[in-house]
Amino acid sequence: MRKAFILAMIAVIFFASISYADSPLRKLGRGAANILTCPIEIVYRVGEANDESGPIAAFTWGILNGLYRTCVRGVVGVYEVVSFPIPMPTDYQPIITDPEFFLEEGVF
Repeated sequence: MRKAFILAMIAVIFFASISYADSPLRKLGRGAANILTCPIEIVYRVGEANDESGPIAAFTWGILNGLYRTCVRGVVGVYEVVSFPIPMPTDYQPIITDPEFFLEEGVF
């Protein structure tokens, strides 16, 4: 029974990756990357607030915004890792698109 389940999961992943725009493995990788990089959101948002509005904003709004975005990116990452074989949202599209992978825009 266990071997049948594993073979079924492999078949689902293989055929789903052929028929959809994105793939389950990309969703899995995106989720793992979100989990690993979510703490960097705090540092980035503090720096962004400092550049835009100064040090007071950095230590208030920047920290709060960073904590919020860290939680969002971490929760979405866990969701994507757990549900990677399931094509939700449609065609394995990313839930977070600003950016899909945190360091892809050359943040630092």
